[in-house]
Order: sequence, then C-alpha cells, then structure tokens
Amino acid sequence: MKLKKEDIPVMMEAPGTVMRIQAGFGDMTVAYHELPKGTDFTPLLKGLCNDSCHCPHWGYIFQGAFRFIYDDGTEEIFEAGDVFYAPAGHTAIVVQDLKFLEFSPTTELNEVLKNVGERLAEAT
Repeated sequence: MKLKKEDIPVMMEAPGTVMRIQAGFGDMTVAYHELPKGTDFTPLLKGLCNDSCHCPHWGYIFQGAFRFIYDDGTEEIFEAGDVFYAPAGHTAIVVQDLKFLEFSPTTELNEVLKNVGERLAEAT
C-alpha cells in the first residue's frame, strides 16, 4: 500500500496548521502534520491517564522541531532530519514550525484523539 501525503485526509485545518491522518496501514495509522511554533498538546491531553498521551509514535521530521516531555520528567527534542520514537506517556510542544510524518497504533491513537476532540469541544 502506498499513499501520497497530499491524499491523506485532512483531520483538522487552522491558520498555520494542517493535520492529515489515515488508518489502514496494518494496525497503524499514518499522519502527516504541519504545525506552527508554540503548538502545545498538553491541554488537549487532560483527562487521560497522567494527563498525557498513552500512544507510542514513530516518525520522521522534515522541518522544524518539537519537544517531547515524558511522564518521568525527562525531555527530548526531535528536529529536522531525525527519525524518532516517542514511547507512551508524553506530551509535546512545537518549538519551530514543524512538518513531520508519524505512524501510531490505531487503537491507542483513536483513544487519544477522542479525548482531544472532547477538549476542543469544551473550548468552543
């Protein structure tokens, strides 16, 4: 199976933000996201265990950088050119305008996205 990033359905679009997501890569979901500096996922994870993302992610950073903050307090910066793995138990903050490709287990990701949707609905 192959898919061009432009053919991945847009899940959310806002100024400076395009989030594309497609399930069906085995048990994985592929995402291609463009996010502006300052995007902070922390408020969207409230209500999950430890108020953090319990879904692991594998990916590649094309442009920019973001900081992962893990439940144990450690931090890691992923930047352009990095192939990354972020284990469950984290949040993330974009530190430079970001473009990245990511693969995540569909079941866990859907649980996180459901929570994110609920937080966004509360904010509007």
